[in-house]
Amino acid sequence: MRRREFITLIGGGVVAWPLAARAQQQALPMVGFLHSQSPNLYSPMVAAFREGLRESGYVEGQNVAVEYRWAKTRAID
Repeated sequence: MRRREFITLIGGGVVAWPLAARAQQQALPMVGFLHSQSPNLYSPMVAAFREGLRESGYVEGQNVAVEYRWAKTRAID
């Protein structure tokens, strides 16, 4: 193999390596938060829930994902 071909081969691997490493991100753990009230009425409790997560070492969006669902006092058919 000639020197130029070798340098091209190594250079291509170096360029592709960060792209491959970035593509293998781990999925965040998901926590579901379900309540029957409106989020406006329940906002102090949501703040306390987030604080409890932080005290446990979880930061929303960094190492845990939280999905919020609100029924807003609608009846289930």
